[in-house]
Amino acid sequence: MNAKSLTVVATLKAKPGQESTLRQELLALIPITCQEPGCFNYDLHQSTDDPASFLFHENWASKPHLDDHLARPHLRAFLAKAGDLLAEPPQITLWEKIG
Repeated sequence: MNAKSLTVVATLKAKPGQESTLRQELLALIPITCQEPGCFNYDLHQSTDDPASFLFHENWASKPHLDDHLARPHLRAFLAKAGDLLAEPPQITLWEKIG
């Protein structure tokens, strides 16, 4: 990664009873996203304490690469379903490596 790279931490919480469906939908995003220009990693985690909680740890070459990802059809399709699966809006934070 270079000094201009961008880290994204996104947390998502499934509605009760939707944990498995959300997990499948999120897992399906990984192979497509990993092929996108500027994607260094797109790692999905599930909480060991709360199976309804998921976390993406992503690294992108730049903010424009992330913006391109956010506009892609597979992510737009997921976001269209998200209201039925998520208990709350995703929490997304952007991080810049400083050391």
